Amino acid sequence: MDLHAMHAITGKTPLIRITQRIYAKLETYSPTGSVKDRLVNYLVKKAIERGEIKKNTVLCEATSGNTGISLSSIAANLGLECKIFMPSNMSEERRSMMKAYGANIINTPPSDFEKAIEMRDAYVNSTKNAWTPRQFSNEENIKCHQILTGPEILNDTRVHNLGEWSAFVHGAGTGGTIEGIRRYISEKKLPTSVCMVIPEESPHGIQGIGDGRDFLAKKQDMDAIEHIKTNDAIERAKKFCKEKGILVGISSGANLLAAEKYAKNNPGDNLIVTMLCDRGERYLSIY
Repeated sequence: MDLHAMHAITGKTPLIRITQRIYAKLETYSPTGSVKDRLVNYLVKKAIERGEIKKNTVLCEATSGNTGISLSSIAANLGLECKIFMPSNMSEERRSMMKAYGANIINTPPSDFEKAIEMRDAYVNSTKNAWTPRQFSNEENIKCHQILTGPEILNDTRVHNLGEWSAFVHGAGTGGTIEGIRRYISEKKLPTSVCMVIPEESPHGIQGIGDGRDFLAKKQDMDAIEHIKTNDAIERAKKFCKEKGILVGISSGANLLAAEKYAKNNPGDNLIVTMLCDRGERYLSIY
């Protein structure tokens, strides 16, 4: 299996200025345009090195969209089949992107990620040559962001002399990103609070976060929680596009709003970092 056929460049995304105190990692610079490229690239490389992925392996996953897009792209690069289990109410643009990469999409009940995971597991258990990242339960999801994304953010703040990193604000889908960065902050004993962004409604429409239960990140481990409404997240993402000329997704709008609320409630803090998780073209029918 040729590792060079995979995404050569993941991570090292720009840290851009939102306000004087708020900065954001622009994950739209990743190969398929989302933060999930970091995770999928990391996990697939590890699996190839362990001999778990071979020339006849079928890659599969339960996803709200971005992990499926990234996995579909890498499957295409490696010449492998890809099956995606996804709730039927996720955006059509995300489906179209996965189909463009050649993935086969299996619909699961609307907003039911537990069912999507159950259907994925049934497929893996009945298919000898299937491999899945198991993003909702895989501890390597956390490790990826603990050893790669967390240090990258800290290095960005120091290279650009942005001052003390006071807070990280982010939503949780699988929970891998926020939990990995939380563990890095704890490991390095940084003076950085971690704030989880949670949709206010249930069910909600902030695709990519609040995918059911807590999975890899626990609310009780966070220093703060910010609740964001779906319509507010959508409007903030649309406003950001018109203000900055950068088209981002709904979860990015939620992260921006939460970071702004956190900044207002914590005026003594210095630098607040969040993430713009994906490009907005995959939500245009919703916008």
